[in-house]
Formats: sequence, C-alpha cells, structure tokens
Amino acid sequence: MDNRIILKLSGEALSANSKKVINQDVLKGIALEISELIKENYEVGIVVGGGNIWRGVEAEELGMDRSQADYMGMMATIMNSLALQDSLEKIGVDTRVQTALRVDSVAEPYIRRKAIRHLEKKRVVIFAGGTGMPYFSTDTNTMLKAAEVGASKVLMAKNGVDGVYDKDPNVHSDAIKFETLTFREMLTKKLKVIDLTAASMAEENNLEVIVFDMNQKNNILKALKDDKTGTIIKK
Repeated sequence: MDNRIILKLSGEALSANSKKVINQDVLKGIALEISELIKENYEVGIVVGGGNIWRGVEAEELGMDRSQADYMGMMATIMNSLALQDSLEKIGVDTRVQTALRVDSVAEPYIRRKAIRHLEKKRVVIFAGGTGMPYFSTDTNTMLKAAEVGASKVLMAKNGVDGVYDKDPNVHSDAIKFETLTFREMLTKKLKVIDLTAASMAEENNLEVIVFDMNQKNNILKALKDDKTGTIIKK
C-alpha cells in the first residue's frame, strides 16, 4: 500500500549523543513528527533498535556467546519501544507494541494479521524484539516487517547524516551524496547502509528505502513528500 510505511529508528538516535540512555526531549520530538504522519493519512509501523542500551555485536567481540548477546539486544529494543509508545500515547496517538519475544504483561505478541488490522485503524504499530531469533540485524527485521505487512516504503532515520555518500562526509569534505541508488549499486560500491540480507530482502520485495537525517525538524514527512530529502534506494 502506498500510504503504509515502516520507519526504522536506531537506538542511538533516542539518546541523541547525550549521556542519557533515552533523551525524553528527542523522544517527544519524534512522537510529534509521527503524529503528523497519522494526520496525513499514513499507516505507520516502526522498528526501533537497541544500540543505546546494548549492542550484541560488541558483546560478542568481548567473548560473549552470540545468541545470548543477540537476545539481550532484542530485549533492549522492547524497552525502547515501550518508551516510544509512552511518548506517542501522551500526545493522543493510539499505539501498539508487538514483539517477537513473548512479554505478555507489557506488549502484544507479533501477529501479522493483527498488526495489519491495527495499521488499517490508523494505530501506530511498534515492532520490537527483532525477528525473535539471533543472528539477524534490526535492518533485516525492518525489511521483513515491511514485506509482511505490505508496506511500500521504508524510512531509515540516520543520526546527523542526510543520506548516502560515497565516503564518510564527517571525515571527507569532498564526499558526494547520492540522490538515488539501486540495491546492486549500493552493494557494488560497498556502501555500508544496510547489510546484505536486508538489501536482498528489500530488492526481492520491491521496497523503496529512503535514508535521511532525522535530526532536522519535520524531516520524516519531508522524506516522504520530497525526493530531494535524503537518498532513495530501490530496485
């Protein structure tokens, strides 16, 4: 569906480079922008990372079992999702958290048909707990959920980077920004936007991925309406 989208937020974006695990001012700003999407008749699903609390990859590098570390990361995404739900509901946005890991006291289990029904009723659905299985990235889970619920676009919100560049714009002043890319070009140029599994899933399901800077006010809606905001990656 053209008006059904998935928004991917990194866990680090919720802390906004501050010493706080979750920056409430940032969270409130994100919630207000999401509420504008609902007013514009978009059906919004959200996938939130957990990197502000726990990073499974880093824990593995320190010697922890990869599966154990990944499950801990999934639980971190549940905490972030509940925090975002709280901010959304405080401004009157009807929100449901669905998680692939069962925590029935605080969130619904992920059920595809129920998620679609929530979206049709203009409820924001936050998908937590990753895929419920280790070894899969949050990016892969984002593409999986987009394909499952029939979303047409995936918005990849970045923290301070307004799109995809040929090299790191924070280091190289001559970095060139791409307006559009195919998934094959992204992989050939070795641009670290999303991992191989996520890219393959997005390409196979004809998803359009928009990479944009979430630190600019109202950029979520601008990214949907203005093809100059961010970088568009598609088949």
